[in-house]
Order: sequence, then C-alpha cells, then structure tokens
Amino acid sequence: MRKLQMIFMSLAVMFFATPAFAQGTAGPISNWWVSIAAGIGMGLAAGLCGIGQGNATASATLALARNPGARPGIFIFLVLGLAFIESLALFTFVMIFLKVK
Repeated sequence: MRKLQMIFMSLAVMFFATPAFAQGTAGPISNWWVSIAAGIGMGLAAGLCGIGQGNATASATLALARNPGARPGIFIFLVLGLAFIESLALFTFVMIFLKVK
C-alpha cells in the first residue's frame, strides 16, 4: 500500500509540474478572474485571521485566569502569535497589490 501511495504521489507531482514549463502567450490576456480571486483571498485571509486572533486572545485570557503568575510568559507568546497571525493578512494584501493591475 505504501508503494502504491508513493507512485500516485509521484504521478500527481509530475502532472502538476507540467504547466510550469508551458510557453507563455504572446499577447495580453484578460485577467478579470485575478481581481475576483484576490478579493476572495483577502476576504478569507481577513476572516480567518480574525478567528485566529479571537481564539488566541481567548486562550490567553483563560490561561491568565487560571494562572496569574504566568503573565509574562503568556503575554510574550500572545503578542508574538498575534503578530504572526496579522502578518498573514498583510502578506495577502501585498500579494494583491503585486498581482492585480
């Protein structure tokens, strides 16, 4: 079963890599779908970042309520985690500016 799984994974990688070597088009094409995809992607990123930040804050609040003595350690990791979560939305925003013209 493991060999069969490896064979199918290898075939999948080969089939997905084929378009990467395709020749580009000569003229400009209509990229109306890029704007729609960027809007959907930003909406998903912002929504999921909000959910992640809410969960992180709720967990930190619960941890502080259970053990107030651990405040410095919890606070450091909370701020670090919130920064990483927010960076996802900012990276998505940057990608939108790079792709949508």
